[in-house]
Amino acid sequence: MSRSGTIFSPYPHPPEELRDAARAAEDAGVEELWLWEDCFRSSAWAAAAAALAVTDHLRIGVGIAPFPLRNVAASAMEVATIERMFPGRLLPGFGHGVQDWMRQIGAKAASPLTLMQEQLPALRSLLAGDTVSAEGRYVRLREVALDWPPAEAPLVYAAAEGPKTLALAGAVADGVILDSRHTVDEIAEAVGVVRAGRADAGRDGRTDVVAYVLTAFGPGARERAAAAVGDRPDAADRVLAGSVSEVAEGVARFQAAGVDDVVLLPTDDVDLAAFYAAVGQVAIAVPNAGGVS
Repeated sequence: MSRSGTIFSPYPHPPEELRDAARAAEDAGVEELWLWEDCFRSSAWAAAAAALAVTDHLRIGVGIAPFPLRNVAASAMEVATIERMFPGRLLPGFGHGVQDWMRQIGAKAASPLTLMQEQLPALRSLLAGDTVSAEGRYVRLREVALDWPPAEAPLVYAAAEGPKTLALAGAVADGVILDSRHTVDEIAEAVGVVRAGRADAGRDGRTDVVAYVLTAFGPGARERAAAAVGDRPDAADRVLAGSVSEVAEGVARFQAAGVDDVVLLPTDDVDLAAFYAAVGQVAIAVPNAGGVS
């Protein structure tokens, strides 16, 4: 069933604003609040734990934390610790990271695809409670197992953009996170590549698809949203804007294209409480909205 969510961005919002933002999102009826880890702003996992600690039902997504920043065993420990404390409420996501930042800290992988191909299966196995040994280009583990694995491993998401990464995400991840500024048709094409990658890998089931969509409400919403797209063509087709009902109709179009979770991304430095209140209304107004799957 379809889900909806929104964003707390580490820029322009400092970490001390997160707790109030998370409470506001939950009070507004928002289902999911997504964070990410930009260098050199705030830790994704510390932030996720803090947001979960001050809320009761809100799910927190990390979309994304960069693979190169941590050993896969450390990432597994972060996810497992939070999942055990707040079962079923963490949506952990990983990605290549901004390559200039990875180079700046001496962590840039020569082959980001290989890093992803090695890290994700190892991470998922560790979270499943397995003992893992690996001798890859980037992941080297010798009979590593978590002492405190989650009772039930969460879905592990991968951020993906180009066709090779989309196909690999389908092959090795439980879910995929698609960035904003795409049309519904472009999203549908990406979903097809992800599903084909999963099928080619011989995996059953389906990949959970999360898509960020730039969104603006209120007066001048379309102009503000289109300006956030930059110089891409068909700017109006790459955003959601207008009234709650208009945005809800747009969310339904993305869902019809294969998106399980449409995450509404503010286009500018808006009042977060007001934006989250509108997102909560959208979740109710989306046609055939069914809540959590």
